Amino acid sequence: MRTFGILVGGGPAPGLNGVIGAATLVARRHGHRVVGILDGFQWIMQGDTAHSRELDEADVASIHLQGGSILHTSRANPQNKPEHLANVLTSLDRLGISDLITIGGDDTASSANRVAEEASGRIRVVHVPKTIDNDLPLPEGVPTFGFETAREHGTTVVERIAMDMQTTNRWFFIVMMGRSAGHLALGAGKAAGAPITLIPEEFPNPPIRIDEIVRTLEGAIVKRLSQGRPDGVAVIAEGVASAMDPNEPLLADTPKDEHGNVRLAEVPLARVLRGAVADSLASRGVKVTIGEKDVGYELRCGYPCAFDRDYTRDLGVGAVETLLAGTSSSLITRQAGAIVPVPFSEIIDPRTGKSRVRAVDIRSDSYRNALALQERVTAQDLDDPERLAALAASANLSPEETRRRYAPL
Repeated sequence: MRTFGILVGGGPAPGLNGVIGAATLVARRHGHRVVGILDGFQWIMQGDTAHSRELDEADVASIHLQGGSILHTSRANPQNKPEHLANVLTSLDRLGISDLITIGGDDTASSANRVAEEASGRIRVVHVPKTIDNDLPLPEGVPTFGFETAREHGTTVVERIAMDMQTTNRWFFIVMMGRSAGHLALGAGKAAGAPITLIPEEFPNPPIRIDEIVRTLEGAIVKRLSQGRPDGVAVIAEGVASAMDPNEPLLADTPKDEHGNVRLAEVPLARVLRGAVADSLASRGVKVTIGEKDVGYELRCGYPCAFDRDYTRDLGVGAVETLLAGTSSSLITRQAGAIVPVPFSEIIDPRTGKSRVRAVDIRSDSYRNALALQERVTAQDLDDPERLAALAASANLSPEETRRRYAPL
């Protein structure tokens, strides 16, 4: 009999329970024990094994229908101190765990890799990638679980606010969760038909300056005004803030998590941009009413859509079957309907020891199509005398000032 340990790290994502449930069912039906480790690495990296529970089929019978995680989660990082990593291995030994399944994002993947290295084969480790940000380096076209559910709910938020704006002749700036990449913001903005979506990948020379963002947003508002539309929504990836200069006053006093990442949920990005754009326009006598909303936490623990239920159950079964087949130190992926383990060595950046980040490919047709559907000021607008005159009138600028201010980045 082998003993499978399961833990969840990082932020929640729809479908966590699907992985936990499927892995437990299959392992138990093979005659093995399953131990659920509560709160990620938080307790076992302190040598505390009391926060764990044995799981059986009755515990997980229908949990794949639920959001959240029955094992909870945390951002505790065992890599910060050698004694914490040593405690993890000692704790796993005390629990009798022969096979460990971790579920999480890039930071948890990095921690799983370090545990596998330290265990040197004594404990087999696989990682199931999750994040609503969709930024783990999976093969092209393969999403991380939770992304499609989050995108669906995020799209609903954007389209309902857009209808409210159309009804009330206002604008809204919606900041969408996505720490390192703009997949979620772009996916929701494109699906909802937002006039403009900003993601960090489109700014070619980081660090990003707030003025660049303000001019881009302002240009979209002015273009809509020139067409007789005083309403609209802008979807902005929160990762825009993480790509700013660390000395930017907006970020100066923002706390960081245990992995050293800025807590973007505490950055008032929407409020700052709303004020800066409204003030800039008002200084020229252009009045626009702008509201703000942060979207993120409400996307993380919703019940998973059918795609993510199916997907996560495949991944849970695949994690157990991969370990039973003797493969370890791998990321569990589903590609073209097949479970394909990807070695940790292929996703970990040797320079940082952390998982690589999958950014939005701004050279792709999908991204170019998204831009074509947005209502930004383009080079063609500025080269056409009639369009330029309309923009200048709406911005209360001269044509030459309009060309300089709204030239595409």
